[in-house]
Amino acid sequence: MEENSSKEIIKMTGIEKVYKMGSNTFKALSNVNLTIAKGEYVAIVGPSGAGKSTLMNLIGCLDKPSSGEYILDGVDTKCNDNKLAEIRNKKIGFIFQSYNLLPKLNIYENVELPLLYLGYPNGKTKEKVKQAVEKVGLTSHLKHKPSELSGGQMQRVAIARALVTEPQMILADEPTGALDSKTGKEVLRMLTELNNEGNTIVMITHDMEIAAHAKRIITVRDGMITSDKLNDSEVIA
Repeated sequence: MEENSSKEIIKMTGIEKVYKMGSNTFKALSNVNLTIAKGEYVAIVGPSGAGKSTLMNLIGCLDKPSSGEYILDGVDTKCNDNKLAEIRNKKIGFIFQSYNLLPKLNIYENVELPLLYLGYPNGKTKEKVKQAVEKVGLTSHLKHKPSELSGGQMQRVAIARALVTEPQMILADEPTGALDSKTGKEVLRMLTELNNEGNTIVMITHDMEIAAHAKRIITVRDGMITSDKLNDSEVIA
């Protein structure tokens, strides 16, 4: 894979996504042009049905556009499904609202999983997992199962799992949606700290109060980007 020597992590040009429903079609995204630089902290906001989830799936290489070009960290994502999965696993760390932890695996095993997908030998993952878990303050919980953790702790595990491969971008989908207000603020504080360390963060949310923690806010409505501006009133977590 060609590596990116520029500062762009995301470059989308003329992106459209059309879904077929029987004899009808629905255009979820229309002529989306988006560039995000390395090290940015961006929130993508919009009401339900605006197209932000569709855009997130395309950014995360979980789906393909109907037309247009998407360059992720210098790599063209117009490729077969196996290659797309390789790009996704290598370059993106995911944080989901529902955590997506495997209940039968302990914390160590959940965080280790992305490394195994990338082909790391089992014996060479230990140090990376320990470092990622230490960063989120859960070193003493390595043998715990997800059912033994609070919601905030599970989301920290999800953050550790996202970090363990040292991805080019962290994609967070409603990362505080299942958490109480206090715990949500702790997770947002952690994302801010990760960004301050140089990590690129792209967060999807419907909540402007959550989006206010980002340094740039992109608004999506009716499948189009209607606003893209720096956040002058950024919340300092």
